Amino acid sequence: MEKWARIKYQPCLPLGDNNSKITGCEKHIQLSREAACEGTVLLKNNGNILPLKKGIKVAIFGKAQIDYVKGGGGSGDVYCEYVRNIYQGLKLKKDKIEIFDKLSLYYEAVCQEAYKVGEKIGLFDEVEIPKDLLEEAKSFTDTAIITINRYSRENSDRKNDGEDTYFVLSKQEKTMVDIVCNSFKKVIVLLNTGAMIDTSWFAENEKIGAALMIWQGGMEGGLATADILVGDVTPSGKLVDTCARNFDDYPSSAGFHESPDYVKYTEDIFVGYRYFETIPGMKERVVYPFGYGLSYTEFEVKNTLAQKSGDKILLSANVKNIGGYCGKEVVQVYYSAPKGKITKPARELCAFAKTKLLAPGESETLIMSFDINDMASYDDMGDIEKSAYVMEAGEYKIFVGTSIRDAKEIEFKYELDENKICQKLTEYCKPTKLGRRLTATGEYIEVLDEEYNPKTFACTYKCDIKIPAEGEVKKRLIDVANGEVSLDDFITQLSDFELLSLLVGQKNTGVANTDGMGNLPAYGIPTPMTVDGPAGVRIRPITGIRTTAFPVATMLACTWNTDILERIGVAGALETKENNLSMWLTPALNIHRSPLCGRNFEYYSEDPFVSGKMAAAMVRGIQSQRIIAAPKHFACNNKETNRKESNSILSERALREIYLKGFEICVKESTPKLIMTAYNIVNNVRASENAELITGILRGEWGYKGVVTTDWHNTAEKSAEVKAGNDIRMPSDTNDRKHNYIDTISVKNTRNELAICVKRLLEMILWLE
Repeated sequence: MEKWARIKYQPCLPLGDNNSKITGCEKHIQLSREAACEGTVLLKNNGNILPLKKGIKVAIFGKAQIDYVKGGGGSGDVYCEYVRNIYQGLKLKKDKIEIFDKLSLYYEAVCQEAYKVGEKIGLFDEVEIPKDLLEEAKSFTDTAIITINRYSRENSDRKNDGEDTYFVLSKQEKTMVDIVCNSFKKVIVLLNTGAMIDTSWFAENEKIGAALMIWQGGMEGGLATADILVGDVTPSGKLVDTCARNFDDYPSSAGFHESPDYVKYTEDIFVGYRYFETIPGMKERVVYPFGYGLSYTEFEVKNTLAQKSGDKILLSANVKNIGGYCGKEVVQVYYSAPKGKITKPARELCAFAKTKLLAPGESETLIMSFDINDMASYDDMGDIEKSAYVMEAGEYKIFVGTSIRDAKEIEFKYELDENKICQKLTEYCKPTKLGRRLTATGEYIEVLDEEYNPKTFACTYKCDIKIPAEGEVKKRLIDVANGEVSLDDFITQLSDFELLSLLVGQKNTGVANTDGMGNLPAYGIPTPMTVDGPAGVRIRPITGIRTTAFPVATMLACTWNTDILERIGVAGALETKENNLSMWLTPALNIHRSPLCGRNFEYYSEDPFVSGKMAAAMVRGIQSQRIIAAPKHFACNNKETNRKESNSILSERALREIYLKGFEICVKESTPKLIMTAYNIVNNVRASENAELITGILRGEWGYKGVVTTDWHNTAEKSAEVKAGNDIRMPSDTNDRKHNYIDTISVKNTRNELAICVKRLLEMILWLE
């Protein structure tokens, strides 16, 4: 096929076997189901109530069995052919279980009536249980399943008050739970949610025997849940967030809704398990720890060995299935750095691996490794060496296990006789008005409110102008692709206005709901189109095209299986390509700082290491098909309320170790072609205008060579974005606004600043098929 044919002519050629369409195909749907199974987390299973025994009768309570939430709202939503709910999934297991249909059909009728009057999935109250149906259910069985759901979306955070009980059960839900627990001998809970909610109510209730975190599992989430319940699949998911006893136990709880204008990250690096496993007294506030997840079978992890090899620590661990079911296990590796001048978490994740499916009696040896310098701490206070990653002298301990609490110290230790400067850097993004920072003792230290002037960066790229006579185009982009002319020479013929026109989005000409980039036909520059993600390819419903809805990112992370993430990346990229689109706007890898962030379902974890590894796998899969991935939102987009004007105020250490680390891993391990900046402000400078973030850290320290784009319709100043290294402003712009901007170039932007942004854009377009 001619280069860029899909972009220019949109031939819409099927990519499946035997000339079949691959978009929303059965293979991709089954991959979605597989991922949903593997990301399901078994939190409780007293008396081995699960899996359900063959021939058992069950009654299902709660509207969520019908009102199934496949994923979150906003750009992360996906239009698919169908969504199989929990009741439908279990009905397909009729050869193994019998359902009290009359009760489920009641819930179905209630939900259908709610939808008719405009209620949205996951957003209306739990309904009462009719007394007659309750009595019939009690006569039918002694086993009940309780379903609870939660919905959240982009541009809206959740609250935890009388009007919005996102984190805890509502009054109606509490009533339902009490009735069911007092009426049935065996009770199972299913949580259909995209983010962490209260788990203490079933963890501490002896009347509830089992609980599954089924997250939001995409279009086949209901069937995947049924697969787990009846034992067709053994759960192997592990938590990527800490389940706290109360919402107030999370360190972000007090200040999350303090102001729409700012968020102070006073907990510093102590986010998630780094807080609960370190701060005195907080271990007791954990219901289920990070990395936790049960199985129907049992595993033995032994013969754990470690050794230093060059700049790395190499580890191996033998995992044996000693139970009665087939299953998979995750081995997690944590390190503990010595106490010293720099405050540190008790443990930090540094490696993990998941076994293949092991039959009873079968074993597998897992091989893992991590860089020694990964155990360094960033010193932004000058305790050892200011603006440097340092390792303090002392003993570095290694822990291996199947959760952060289960991990046991191994014999191997790494020791330093003296402090080691691992990487000397430059101070960037220093905060003002942070006020205080949490330390490992649980006490805060005061932070001086010092004035800080962000650094600027000079453009070193040179672009002479050689505009041809009107009507003559001497060089076209295909000539660059064919090696007949250099890209630099190609760019020199473009006028300032033509350069500018390439730095804003181009109007949508495809089937997605987003815009494109490029578009100078006279020079043969095509217009590749973007498409939203990350739980699938979001094509406009009016087209009639239905794509595959995959599980939300949090559930994918709970698989602890980068292979599945990479395969989903491939599948999504193929659906993107088949529909003549070029850029899939995924993955999103902001940190789960608070359970109330409305967009947590799109993000992976409270831990940057997990986030980075999952994102890198997705990007590798996507870009293996010559489709562009776009990790987002760079950076600190951890709150949706007033997201375009909210100032994230945090220490440079927290920024680097927590909120940028996942992006750093992703950039270095998968080389994404595009990165999307966030709406919000980071330490008084808008993310898309933040030269220290974009040019200093992303491009300078990490060596990123790709394109940086804004999120859609931000409120930043374009000229400042160009100076910062943010190449593209999305979405499309009017000609009048382009002309208004060109008038300011002589004052605010140089031709070379425009040209280097255009060069990066054209390099990305040249990479496309």
